[in-house]
Formats: sequence, structure tokens, C-alpha cells
Amino acid sequence: MRSEDPATDGLSGSQVKFSIAAKLILIITILVLVSLGTITALVTYYVSSDVRVTAEENNHTVNARSATAAESELATIRANVFLLLDLINAAGSTGALSRQASAFFYERNPAIAAIVLSDASGATRATEYLNNRFFLSNELESGRVAEFAASVSDSVDLAEEGASFALNASPVLGVPMMALVYPWAEWGYKQAVIILFSTEALGETFGTGTLNASFMVNHQGDLLVHSDQNLVLAGLNMREYPLVSAMRENNDVNRQIRYSYADTESGKNREYFGAYRRINVADIGVLTTIEDALVFEGVRRTTVQNVWLTLAVLFIAVLFIWFFSKSISKPIRRLAAASGEIARGNFAVTISSKGRDELGVLTRRFGEMALGLAERERLKDTFGRFINPEIAEKAARGELTLGGESKTATIFFSDIRSFTSISEKLEPYEVVEFLNEYMTRMVTCVNTTNGVVDKFIGDAVMAIWGAPVSSGTAEADARNCMRAALAMRAALIEFNKGRGGEKKPTIRIGCGINTGEVIAGQIGSHERMEYTVIGDPVNLASRTESLNKPLCTDILITENTWNLVRDYVLVEEMPPVTVKGKSGKTRLFAVINIPTADDIPGAGKNGPASLKDVRELLGLPTPDYEKVNLDAEEKKYSFEG
Repeated sequence: MRSEDPATDGLSGSQVKFSIAAKLILIITILVLVSLGTITALVTYYVSSDVRVTAEENNHTVNARSATAAESELATIRANVFLLLDLINAAGSTGALSRQASAFFYERNPAIAAIVLSDASGATRATEYLNNRFFLSNELESGRVAEFAASVSDSVDLAEEGASFALNASPVLGVPMMALVYPWAEWGYKQAVIILFSTEALGETFGTGTLNASFMVNHQGDLLVHSDQNLVLAGLNMREYPLVSAMRENNDVNRQIRYSYADTESGKNREYFGAYRRINVADIGVLTTIEDALVFEGVRRTTVQNVWLTLAVLFIAVLFIWFFSKSISKPIRRLAAASGEIARGNFAVTISSKGRDELGVLTRRFGEMALGLAERERLKDTFGRFINPEIAEKAARGELTLGGESKTATIFFSDIRSFTSISEKLEPYEVVEFLNEYMTRMVTCVNTTNGVVDKFIGDAVMAIWGAPVSSGTAEADARNCMRAALAMRAALIEFNKGRGGEKKPTIRIGCGINTGEVIAGQIGSHERMEYTVIGDPVNLASRTESLNKPLCTDILITENTWNLVRDYVLVEEMPPVTVKGKSGKTRLFAVINIPTADDIPGAGKNGPASLKDVRELLGLPTPDYEKVNLDAEEKKYSFEG
């Protein structure tokens, strides 16, 4: 009796692919990830939806506020400038009052750098209204004003006809400045007024105190105001920017959209919320954007925190399950080790448990089962020595009942030639020893080719291919029978080596093979039954076996079998025979070789190529069929030439 020690016996890594601990950890992992992951996903989804709505509303509000502030600032500048021009016009452009008004105006409006008037011909007056303090404080040359006015002559001409424009003066003047060009009439002349003023205050307002960034563009898409003054100084044109393009294409007052734009540094597209609003000053648009990543930064931060929390919970749960699983896996490993011994055929195992839970009960029941299996295996082994192992297995399972079924099977009979005369020269125990040694070799040939030994009839062997087990098709069963017959030929040659004389005679056998529909099943009574096959194909196989002696062959097959193996086995046809019980002629074929069976000794490519070679190999004579004289009634066969 073998005792299973859990300290030394267990399961190797190659046997166990997924341990109990691994499965429990997997289950807990799935539960934690699904539950907390679902909650995190739902919270993230709904919070993201709320944040998106809030961000869109906030962006729209910031845009409206920025646009209102810009419109108010530009309207104030225009009104103040027009008021100054009216005062100068009334007082005379060269009077002391006009100079005092101009000085007072620039003192009240320090962000305005210059006011330039054109005449009817498009040139500028010799005198300009300049804010000298502005130019001094910014270290600018006042001559740049005239340079800028000359560069926008086309816009001035259009303004004289009644159009209004907003232009970026920063690239020419060198500081963030904007120019408003309006129509102006004085003494009946169509003129244009150019108002140059600093945009630093607007730029700070647009980009301060919020994640949203606002900027201003004119009718051509030129950037007028931006929190990044370098972009304004560079004279950036944004007509291709998605938000600006949408504003120009839609041609509406205000709208909010979501768009993507490639980042200049990384080249990757980024998502943005964008709102725009047109103001009633020189076709100016105020646009406000916020990056999608900034909007959802808080949501993403919260999601990451939830993920870390989920991982922490999962880690604690895994540790708990790992230690808890030891109380389950340890007894199960003992059971698995014991079952492994049983799987290897060692039923004498002893396993016990003092536990009072389900595993303890299972362990005790397993030990009882092992004892029952040991007894069953002993009985089956003993029983299997008297009948076929497949039949013994069915009997052990209680599957044997009286009755039969129709099957296509290949029937095999073999017989030792002159056995009676051989046995007369031997003692009874010598006959038994001789037969046991011979039968052992023959039965091995049957078993290794998926055949079943039906019975031993003295020195004869009856075997079946196709019942109760089959190789799948009648052709496959017939081929296996051919392999068994050739293996018997080789086994007999090996058996005869070293034999000769009365006590160890050299023997020859004859094999008859036939295929057909038979009745296979349990024959007998409820007290005594036997598995066998019955039918005319069985009788024909038996009669075919007896024809080997007069035909001087060792393996004969009928036409039924030959039709199944004709492309597989090398044969030679014998003279047709009329068998008792058969109305017509029976074609018989002597088996010579299986050319492809190189795994059978004496067969294959190096095997015999003709019946003559077989007879020489076995020491059989070549008969004269015309001189063979047989008693058909006694022997149940006759020849027809």
C-alpha cells in the first residue's frame, strides 16, 4: 500500500496549467475590474458629458464677453477720434485750440498713437495728429506712420468710398498695434481717417484669467489681437485656421463648433472647442478657443486616480485570495496526486483527511473509490485473460446484453497444418506450452492491427476486424486484417527458427479471410453469453482457410475482401472454386505482399514479388491443379478449370 504524503507528492508545473489560486485570482480580478471599471467608465462618461456642456457654455460666454469688450473699446476709440476731428475741424486745423484739443485728447487716450487723414487724391496731409509721448515711450520713429499709411493706400481708397477696415499695423510699426480705417468727409471732400492704437490692453484681456484663449481677426483673416504678441508682430494670417474658415464660410454672427488642428511642434491633431462672434466694427471677428485636453484634464485626473484605487483594491484582494486558496489547494493537490497514481494504474493508494468540510468528505470517499477501482481492475484483468479486452471492458461497465446488430466485418481463420499428428508426438503439457507460445505471437499480431480475437478452436484462431470495434470503414478494417496476416507470416518464420524434430516440430499455417455482412452480438443466455459473429461470410472464411492446404498457399482471401484491398495488396488469383452452399464460382486470391508495408518484417519493398517467392520462403510445393483429386462432399469444395 502506498501512502500519499502532501509534503512530497503534488502536481508538477507541466500537469497543472491553471491552479486553484490562479483561477480564484482570475475570478476576483475579473469581478473587481468589471465592477470598478464599469463604475469608473460610467462616471467618466457622464462627468465628461457634463464637463463638455459646461465647457461649451463657458467658451461661448467668454467669447461673447470678449467680443462685447472689444466692440465697446473700438466703438469708444472711433467716437473719441471723430469727436476730436470735429473739434479740430471747427477750430481750424492750424489753430492753437486744435493743438490744445489734440494734446488733451492724447492725454486722455494714451493707447492711440496717431490719426491720419487722407485728401481726395489719396495722399496724406503734411500735418499728422501724432501722440509724441507714445512714440517716445515705445522708442518708435514717427516716420513709420507715413510708411504704414502709404502701404495701405488701397484700403484708404476703399474707405473714401464708404468702406471700413481693421488692419494689423504691428509688422510696420514694430509694436502690437491695430489700424482702423473709416470714411471721413470734410468740407465736402471724401476722405479716409486712419486710427493707429496699441492693442496691448485688448491682448491682455483676451488671454488672462481663463483657460480659454481669445483673438481677433479682420476680414482678410489677418491676426489683429492675440495674447501671444509675437504672432501679431509676425503679421500672421489665419484664414486657413479651421475656426476662421468656418466663420467666413458660414457668414453668420456667432456660432460654436468643435474642430481639430495639427499642433505645430508635434504635428499631431488636437481637438478644440471654438466659438466666434462678429462685431459691428469693420467686419471684425472675435474668436475664442479651448483645447479639448484642458477641458477634460480634471476628468482624466479623476479617472487615473480611480484606476489606481482599483489596482490597490485588486492587489489587496489578490493577497487575500492567495492565502485563502492554500486551504483549498493543499488537499486538492493531495487528491490530484492520488488520482495521478490511479491514472498510471496504481490503484493501491491510501489517502485520508480529518477535515469536516466538503473537501474532507471528498478525500475519504476518494480513498474508498480507489479501493473499489483496485478490486474492479483485478477482476477485469482476470476476466480479460479469458475473453477479448474490449468485451471485458463492456462487461465491467454492465453494457453487455443479449442481442446483435448487422455489421460489415472482415473474418479471419487460421489453422496449424497437421496439428493432430504433431500433438500425438508430444506430452500434454508440451502441447499446451507449444500452443501458448504460438498463440501469443498470433494474438499480438491481431491486437496491434485493431482486430479482436473471437475465439480459439483448438489450434485454430478466429479473429474479427470491424466488430465490436472498427477502424472507421470496411476498407480500413480489411487492410488491417491484411497487415495482421502478413505479420503472422513473419512471426511464424521467426517462431520456426531453431525448431525441428519431434519435440519441436516446424509448423505451417493456413489463413482464410472473407468480408461481408454479419450479425455481431451476445449469443447465449442471461447466465452464460459470448460475443461472436455469425452468418454466411463466417462460414465462407472458414472454408477458404481449409483451401490453403491443396492450393499450397498460406493466406487466401475471397473476392469480397479483394475488392476492398485490390489497390493495397499484391495477390495472385487462384483457380475458381465451387464451395458447398454456394451456387456459383468463388474467386480466391493468394496474398503475396503489401508493397507499402515496410514496417512489417519480410514485407514491403523487400518482400516477395510473386506466389513462387512466397512458396520458396515458406517451403511450400507448387501444386498441379489438374491432378488434384478432392472429395467435394467431404471437404466441401471442388475445382472448376
